[in-house]
Amino acid sequence: MYTVTVFAPLLGAIIAGILAFVTPADKDGRAGIDRAAQWVTCGAMVLSAILSAFVFYDVVAGGKTGAVELFTWIDSGALEVSWALRVDTLSVVMVMTVSVVSAMIHVYSVGYMHHDPGIPRFMAYLNLFTFFMLMLVTSDNLVQLFFGWEGVGFLSYLLIGFWYDRPAANAAAIKAFIVNRVGDFGFALGIFAVYLMFQTVDFDTIFAAAEGKTDATLHVFGGEFHALTVICLLLFVGAMGKSAQLGLHTWLPDAMEGPTPVSALIHAATMVTAGIFMVARLSPLFEYSDTALAVVTIVGASTAIFAATIGCVQNDIKRVIAYSTMSQLGYMFFACGVSAYSAGIFHLMTHAYFKALLFLGAGSVIHAMSDEQDMRKMGGLWRTIPVTYMVMWVGSLALASIWPFAGFFSKDTILEAAYAAGSGVGDYAFWMGILAAFLTAFYSWRLLIMTFHGAPRADETTMAHVHESPKVMLVPLLFLAAGALFAGYIGFEAFVGKAAAGFWGQSILVLPAHPALENAHHVPTWVKLLPLIVAFGGIALAYVMYVAAPGLPAAVADRFRGVHQFLLKKWYFDELYDKLFVGPAFVLGRGFWKTGDGDLIDGIGPDGIAAATLDLARRAARLQSGYLYHYAFVMLTGVAALVTWYLVGHAS
Repeated sequence: MYTVTVFAPLLGAIIAGILAFVTPADKDGRAGIDRAAQWVTCGAMVLSAILSAFVFYDVVAGGKTGAVELFTWIDSGALEVSWALRVDTLSVVMVMTVSVVSAMIHVYSVGYMHHDPGIPRFMAYLNLFTFFMLMLVTSDNLVQLFFGWEGVGFLSYLLIGFWYDRPAANAAAIKAFIVNRVGDFGFALGIFAVYLMFQTVDFDTIFAAAEGKTDATLHVFGGEFHALTVICLLLFVGAMGKSAQLGLHTWLPDAMEGPTPVSALIHAATMVTAGIFMVARLSPLFEYSDTALAVVTIVGASTAIFAATIGCVQNDIKRVIAYSTMSQLGYMFFACGVSAYSAGIFHLMTHAYFKALLFLGAGSVIHAMSDEQDMRKMGGLWRTIPVTYMVMWVGSLALASIWPFAGFFSKDTILEAAYAAGSGVGDYAFWMGILAAFLTAFYSWRLLIMTFHGAPRADETTMAHVHESPKVMLVPLLFLAAGALFAGYIGFEAFVGKAAAGFWGQSILVLPAHPALENAHHVPTWVKLLPLIVAFGGIALAYVMYVAAPGLPAAVADRFRGVHQFLLKKWYFDELYDKLFVGPAFVLGRGFWKTGDGDLIDGIGPDGIAAATLDLARRAARLQSGYLYHYAFVMLTGVAALVTWYLVGHAS
């Protein structure tokens, strides 16, 4: 059953991929192929989602853990890598989250993409993307993990650039691919370092030996460093790239160029959550490096506040939600950094539901507005698309962590754990998280008010065509809304409450020296209430600025023009990277092309030889004048030269 859960999307992707190459002559035949691809891929994902619930029950209630051995993948000398599916609580939680949310996105795509000419190709990509994520979260060793890791990276390139006739989509896909390669280089080095230290890539063997390596060192660049710290930091570089943390984040907002279901899939359950999962899976390594944990905490907290500030000034509805994803990923990382891994995974799970809901809700708005994404051209939509309006409220309440919605239980637990860590980096994470919570509530209600309330700002033609989405899009929205409402309450005790130790079992390791999550249940009352208070404060500020005094945002932007421009330009990271990396790379590449390849290699090599041969041929051709006396003169000159040579040679 577990094997079918993981491999059903692969089978669906293969069938849909084959259908993509079938080209019927008539329109009805094309429609039939499209429907077949949709039924196969959606059916595969729904089957996977249903089976994942049974697998989850078997593991949690029945205690059936271990690994499903498929075959030996690599056997070379001392390196032996099996292809096996790991069965423990962490894996099945991720499998169920990925498959259920992905199934809803697949069904939603049937309505959202119904006019697209490349439906079989799109559905095949979605299925294959989900398969690689399932391979990643069920991996039993680092090589298999890397296989899934690179697979989701490759499919993100294909999905972000799905509309390949759009230059912006192509540029965004390339950017995502290249930025992730930077992170993946660090991840690969981390895997090499693990093998160097442990002589294996198998998780169980590595985890069993980790405690004995706490004093081991590695020689790097002429210095001697704590081995587990070096390994964890290298692995974390990979997580930073995949999960768009500060410094390697620039690809994520541009990923909005893909179709909205792609944005939902990347941001909710796949790809960007891979870094969180990897850190939690490798908790037996991270626990023995306080330095690495501190770095994870600082980067996560900094990303949370960084992305939240930018989200406050974005006008593209999908980009606001994209920056909220980056911010929420920061929360998950600093939860792992203070050793509250289960809180990070809990927030990953709840976030998957309400973030997929927000993205698909935004897609419903875009669908109603004839592909318009600028919130400044919306307004007054709540009466015409009431179901979408309702689910966007549910998603926003969950994102802002308002009780009793899912985000309240998971994000507040993270903040309490950061405070309870009792460390400098924990305090930094707590206060950055509190400030980010205020900004999150502000930009969430800014989005709701600008999109649905006030007078319509679109033209009359667009407003005349505004309509609610079809049922095939609304049903997944309602299902995800239920998850955004109830997932936090249902999962609290098992994930982070009193039953957490028994629930997680051996899948996550937390040393007694890192009791942040345990202490989180005993923090002062003001720590528990503060996130809720600042959330209501953010909502109130949005109401004042965009309802009570609608001229205030423009006045504030004009008064603090420099700050507003700084945030609007996303802290100038893209411009900085253009100066430091992109521009010099183009100059270097152009130099190699024009001077190195053109002038030097081709100029001296093939082109040079060809030019010299052509020049000699032209000169030789001039000798063929066609006049008899020219030929006679050459012959006489040749005879005279030969006679002279002969006489001079014999005379000496």
